[in-house]
Amino acid sequence: MPQSQLDFYMLFGSKCKKDQEASEEKKNAQKKKVKELKVLDAKTSQNLSIFLGSNRMPYEEMKNVILEVNEKVLTENMVQSLLKLLPEQEQMNALSEMKDEYEELAESEQFGVVISSVKRLKPRLSSILFRLQFEEQVNNVKPDVVAVTAACEELRKSESFAKLLEITLLVGNFMNAGSRNAKAFGFSISYLCKLRDTKSADQKQTLLHFLADTCQEHYPEVMTFSEELIHVEKASKVSAETLQKNLDQMGKQIKNLEKDIETFVTTAQEQFERLKLMHENMEKQYEDLGKYFVFDPKKMSPEEFFGDLNNFRNMFQQAVKENQKRKEAEEKIRRAKLAREKAEKEKEEKQKKMNAGQIPNINDDDETGIMDGLLEALQSGAAFRRKRGPRQAANNRRGAGHAVTNILAKELLQEEPQPTATKKTRLEAEDRKESSPDVTDSLEDLLDDAPLRSN
Repeated sequence: MPQSQLDFYMLFGSKCKKDQEASEEKKNAQKKKVKELKVLDAKTSQNLSIFLGSNRMPYEEMKNVILEVNEKVLTENMVQSLLKLLPEQEQMNALSEMKDEYEELAESEQFGVVISSVKRLKPRLSSILFRLQFEEQVNNVKPDVVAVTAACEELRKSESFAKLLEITLLVGNFMNAGSRNAKAFGFSISYLCKLRDTKSADQKQTLLHFLADTCQEHYPEVMTFSEELIHVEKASKVSAETLQKNLDQMGKQIKNLEKDIETFVTTAQEQFERLKLMHENMEKQYEDLGKYFVFDPKKMSPEEFFGDLNNFRNMFQQAVKENQKRKEAEEKIRRAKLAREKAEKEKEEKQKKMNAGQIPNINDDDETGIMDGLLEALQSGAAFRRKRGPRQAANNRRGAGHAVTNILAKELLQEEPQPTATKKTRLEAEDRKESSPDVTDSLEDLLDDAPLRSN
């Protein structure tokens, strides 16, 4: 392998491998996150998930939009999709009872739990869809009705067209003279379109051409009939069957809406009466409360009364918290004061002992206590009342370390027997002698003597 490729592999090979492993771990984690369906089948759940992904809206917000019939948010496609994709009523009922397991459900089932709280959901959505489509349906049906109606009126009022029909009947009777169709009183409108099928002997023109030439030469007032029948073209495109079907569908939807409204009105009326009784009871309770606390309910509204009470409640709870904090602070100060007094008392006792010529015992493991004892011994002069021993070599000082301090402390902290009266004068003289400028040497001797005494 070339050196450049080897260097590249050493630099980036391990990183690529780590990235690949991280990607696989992420995919596995995503697979683990997929929650098992408990109510819905896989196809229904997938379709709902696609719908929810295309309409990114919180479930509670979508529920409120449906309840409020918010046409600014609700669209015809959205309502149609919901009606098509919503689970069966049995599944919706099962989902409505799984509120406690909401976090454990898949997204589609979570949506079902929220939306199932809307009563008569599908009839409501159907009514909303009808409301959204109603104007469009009217606009689709109304022009057809208007066109046919207008065409009928135009035909009945058109004198030029009536004259044309008269001329056509005359020509027909002339041609049918001597036959069983002679002297006819009328003909079907569909016969007008068959005029073009009858041709002259030389096959150069039709009966329709002859009629048009005759009217143009002898009856020019007939030539304007097409301008009087302006709605005939639109009327010709109207399907009576489709028109009737649309009208029947609209009538059915309106009847269903009427039933829903009647049901709603009945339920709403019952709830309103119940709510009205509850309100009357509330007013009576508030009046009784006014008598109990001696205030006029008409002058002080519930909002003011309970507002003051709520403010006092919050302030009282705040005062309790502040008292607790104050007591904790006072307790902390009290403990600190006790600790300080205890420390001062112990210090005074030690000082008294030092003044009496006693050095307090200190635990060997308490290095801080040892150093305090040494400092006190040095300050009181007890460290200089020991007999001076022989000086040790400089190499005996090495390696003493921390042990020397402990041993020295033990030596210094040992209580000396009280000297007799005869020796006392001699010891005082020696102390005065050792308190001379050679004090530093005396301390070094003590440090030198410590390892030997330990041995």
